[in-house]
Amino acid sequence: MAIARIVLTTREHIIALESRGKGIMGTLLRFPYEVRDEKDYFDDIRDTKLGKDAMDLAKHIVQTKAGHFRPGKFEDRYEKALRELVAKKQAGERIEAAKAGPPAKVINLMDALKGSIAAERRSEKKPPAPSQKRRKTKPPRRSRKVTRRAG
Repeated sequence: MAIARIVLTTREHIIALESRGKGIMGTLLRFPYEVRDEKDYFDDIRDTKLGKDAMDLAKHIVQTKAGHFRPGKFEDRYEKALRELVAKKQAGERIEAAKAGPPAKVINLMDALKGSIAAERRSEKKPPAPSQKRRKTKPPRRSRKVTRRAG
């Protein structure tokens, strides 16, 4: 690992350089004056004891959403939209500002999560689907004894 200085957007930055495969990866570091004290942000947060329901809900959410991170599933929507906008501008198309959509419906997140979990649990506990109606069966036939006559 190496530490270097680099100028980006008219400012000098410190960068950590690390070899990765056939290349070098740089990670931008911060000067001490850029790192703010966490007390400025988190001291106002009260220590609260979460109830069992809230903890169970949080555990359930983490368990159902856990998985491997796959960067390929994500895209930079801002960059994509910006590229499309630039392409339209280069093609001479007129660019108009997007109209504001209707206000979002505000929901109680805790109630929605509880409802979602309840629905999931109901679907897990459903009895198996009943099979087709059984036909009334006839009593088994008596077997006939076949006797052969000698002779």
